[in-house]
Amino acid sequence: MTTQTVTLGEIARFLGAELRGEAETEITGIATLQAARPGQISFLANPSYARYLSQTQASAVIVAPAAADQTPTNVLLLDNPYLGYARLSHWFDPAPVAEPGVHPSAIVDSSAVVPDSASVGPLAVLEAGVVLGDNVVVGAGSVIGARCQIGAGSVLRPRVTLAHDVVVGARCHLLSGAVLGSDGFGFANERGVWHRIAQVGRVVLGDDVEVGANTTIDRGALDDTVIGNGVKLDNLIQIAHNVSIGDHTAMAAKVGIAGSTRIGRHCVFGGASGVAGHLEIADQVHLTGMTLVTGNLSEPGVYSSGTGAESNKQWRKNAVRFRQLDAMARRLKELEKKIEG
Repeated sequence: MTTQTVTLGEIARFLGAELRGEAETEITGIATLQAARPGQISFLANPSYARYLSQTQASAVIVAPAAADQTPTNVLLLDNPYLGYARLSHWFDPAPVAEPGVHPSAIVDSSAVVPDSASVGPLAVLEAGVVLGDNVVVGAGSVIGARCQIGAGSVLRPRVTLAHDVVVGARCHLLSGAVLGSDGFGFANERGVWHRIAQVGRVVLGDDVEVGANTTIDRGALDDTVIGNGVKLDNLIQIAHNVSIGDHTAMAAKVGIAGSTRIGRHCVFGGASGVAGHLEIADQVHLTGMTLVTGNLSEPGVYSSGTGAESNKQWRKNAVRFRQLDAMARRLKELEKKIEG
């Protein structure tokens, strides 16, 4: 949807929220509690921002029922205010809406299938056998390799690259600089010399997948690299060949997943976390930021590794002690034996 003026009653009906206030109040935008002005709607999702409720100038606030009495203006009551904000944000998104059609400067192979409802931007390239679904948007300068399939309603921002035979599901969102289907890092070594292995698998994305800017997903060496439905990948993520990611898993920026690892559903990986290759990660695993996984994780839960920042002086002391742990453990065992004896 484009920027517009709507009434609070219309918003309440759209969100399925209980309205306490004037249904005819006009809303022209959305903002934070601190920055909102009359005519804008805000929300309270994090309790730490509750202190701004009493001073907000927003014409309405989306809140949980427990916070309704703290809000001095119109309120929309939802059990999950953040989800309400997420849904409503699209009503006021100022991003230009792509017009259907193929730009004159685009290069589209005669065998490509491009519905009338699709949009192909300037200097985009669609190679032989490409099939676009209804209402697909291919941004300027994007390259869609041979025989790729892109599902209905998917959006590729400018400069997205799909190598050959990539499959993208419906309603996916690929941000600028994303590269899907690049060759996996596969080489055979003979006497110190590396020999390249052809990567003959594909990349297959499910529906409603988001791939962040400059994120790369390598094609499979033999089997496909598979990204499940609803997976959300932030910017600057590396997914290696033959990885499988389960439905509705989310990964923050700079995560790295090594080859042939299988990740379960509904996992959350914090920024800069990494997973070694050929591992199995269970459903509902949460890695905190910068966690390094070197073995299978067979149980759901929160996992962490690494240490938090501290002064350099303290870190150097701790680093020395860390190198002494093995010797300390041996001495402790010897002492235990003497005590038991």
